[in-house]
Amino acid sequence: MKPEQSADVAASRTAWLKEKHHEYRKKQQRWHLRVAAVRGSLLLLFFILWEAGARLGWFDELLFSYPTKVFRQIGGDIASGRLWPHLGMTVGETAVGFVLGTLLGTLLAVLIWWSPFLSAVLDPYMVVFNSMPKVALGPIFIVMFGAGFTAIVVTTLSITVIITTLVVYNSFRSVDANLVKVVRSFGASKGQEFAKVILPASFPAIVSTLKVNVGMSWVGVIVGEFLVAKTGLGYLIIYGFQVFNFTLVMSSLLIIAVVATAMYQLVVYLEKLILSKR
Repeated sequence: MKPEQSADVAASRTAWLKEKHHEYRKKQQRWHLRVAAVRGSLLLLFFILWEAGARLGWFDELLFSYPTKVFRQIGGDIASGRLWPHLGMTVGETAVGFVLGTLLGTLLAVLIWWSPFLSAVLDPYMVVFNSMPKVALGPIFIVMFGAGFTAIVVTTLSITVIITTLVVYNSFRSVDANLVKVVRSFGASKGQEFAKVILPASFPAIVSTLKVNVGMSWVGVIVGEFLVAKTGLGYLIIYGFQVFNFTLVMSSLLIIAVVATAMYQLVVYLEKLILSKR
């Protein structure tokens, strides 16, 4: 084949690949748009049914309120400034519990992977502690650390640390044994084995643990605020129940859902950003 013909074939193949890639991108965009449309429609349908159910007496308006009333509550709290201290406190506690839980859990997973003896000793304790209801531990944390920010963060850590440790440690153990044998055959030390094989292979699992910890952090913080807080969205929920202001309860739950979703999407974005650079 002549050079000119080879160049034409290569150019044609490149153009064909570009066209196929463009078609694939358009197909993916249409798929994402359909998913977003269905999600939005389901959410809109939920609010419509909620509003209609309360107005038409399908369920008790006193207990469940209805969207327009909830949105007025939120708008009034934002305008008056009453919402911001509670929102700021809860988000701050969640962020601290999330970051510390991820770091401490990952560090503990590294330690028990590094020492098989330590792993054998701690394994039953981790299983038992993970199965314990964390609400039952809340009063103990309050006595130990006082009724405030620290007790709530520790309650959150009691959930996030053990979950992170178990997930990351199991990820370390599930790394392909053949890869470990290869680096050992070249005389790699324990540290080199971890840095060159175990950690890179487990990195996607570690990053995915962040998404799990977002939800776990919110659970821990709200549980802690139920028990001890005088400021925060969890406190607003308890206060709303005490004074039979269920619109305040529903508005607090809606704000938690929105902010938790925003935090989750931020973690998803960071995950894509980190993995794209590997």
